[in-house]
Amino acid sequence: MGNDASGGESDADLTQNDGQRFGRLPATADERTVEGRVSREAVVDYFADRFGIPPETFDEYTFWEKGAGKIWIYAGSAPSPIAIEAIGMTCLRTRQEHWKPTTDFVQRFGREAEECVIELEPEEGRAFAAGEDQELERWEGDWGYLIAAHDIAGELEPIGVGLYVHGELRSMVPKGRQREL
Repeated sequence: MGNDASGGESDADLTQNDGQRFGRLPATADERTVEGRVSREAVVDYFADRFGIPPETFDEYTFWEKGAGKIWIYAGSAPSPIAIEAIGMTCLRTRQEHWKPTTDFVQRFGREAEECVIELEPEEGRAFAAGEDQELERWEGDWGYLIAAHDIAGELEPIGVGLYVHGELRSMVPKGRQREL
């Protein structure tokens, strides 16, 4: 085995998804070499279309996949592929029916969102942070994943990701990050 960043894999190995290796997302679908891998363009378009996050927000970032559909965002560049444990932070789960942004991503980039943001009252925010689902009939936007946020000192601050269906906001705050406030 060689000492290069790819671990000495053959060209054929580099066209396969590997859960132990990060591969940089191709700029567009036409440049894809790994079957099923999303493109940078698709990820940026998703955040713009779903949440109204301006595409230029991600100009200084690269996107990577490790495993099947676990997308990471990194402020910088690195050789691709690269066999390391982590690079940047997870931002999105693809390769499922509905793409799901991560809590970390929403807390870092959610302030840039102009759409699909539900503002929670203080008690609703506490329940959401504790991982509780709640009936909220007032949302008039699309069903699906939303950014749950609340007002702090006059600024809307993201709490995390919620799934809104049938008049209910389901907290997607991971169990280890849930808090009683």
